[in-house]
Amino acid sequence: MQRYFLETGFNLEGEAVLFGEDYKHIVQVMRMAIDGKIIVVAEAEAFIATIKDITDDKVIVKKEGEPLPENELPVHITIACGLAKGDKHDLIVQKGTELGVSEVILFKAERSIVKWDDKKGVKRIERLQKIAHQAAEQCHRTVIPTIESPLTINQLVAKGQEFDVCLFADEEEAKTGERPRLADRIKNLSPNEKVLIVFGPEGGLSRNEAEAFLEANFLPVALGPRILRTETAPLYFLSAVSYEFE
Repeated sequence: MQRYFLETGFNLEGEAVLFGEDYKHIVQVMRMAIDGKIIVVAEAEAFIATIKDITDDKVIVKKEGEPLPENELPVHITIACGLAKGDKHDLIVQKGTELGVSEVILFKAERSIVKWDDKKGVKRIERLQKIAHQAAEQCHRTVIPTIESPLTINQLVAKGQEFDVCLFADEEEAKTGERPRLADRIKNLSPNEKVLIVFGPEGGLSRNEAEAFLEANFLPVALGPRILRTETAPLYFLSAVSYEFE
């Protein structure tokens, strides 16, 4: 059953309106008609809904029964990624959404090859947000992850104060014999905690950045003995969290 996120919630009669891209998808792609069933999501709750009317520009639906079962990752994970080349952020956002990420933050790392253009950046963030939206519908999430414009390293360190646990993936730690194991870090997490984990760009985090995180009480974590690509590491971490809690 197709899933759609509402821009506005249900009214007192339990009705809601779908328009824009959702309208086109329901009418032109799915070719649905009155009395058809879809799933609609409002305020992080999903309901089965019946199509009550279709006009020239909107679809009116009415929800049925109680909310569908919750399926969000029990731990709220925010991923911070150093700016990377090509379409790597597309992959991180899409697959990260499927794996339960709550938010993706980009940041300007010392070793980032890509230089952020603020004018073009607005369109890029919009594109990533659309990817998150589509992935959330496809994998039946009740929350669409948010995508935040690039921060400086100082802004990212300061943002860590908003979280219960702050981690950073450090490839230098992975090379040592006494590395902080990912399993140990994850076992210390609790449901509903807000966790921020930082991943570097292709060249990894610089020693200056690692020291800045350590001084701000971020905890280093090694993702096993092998060095993972910048687009692989976040997905590895999310998979491990899912294995532990789901």
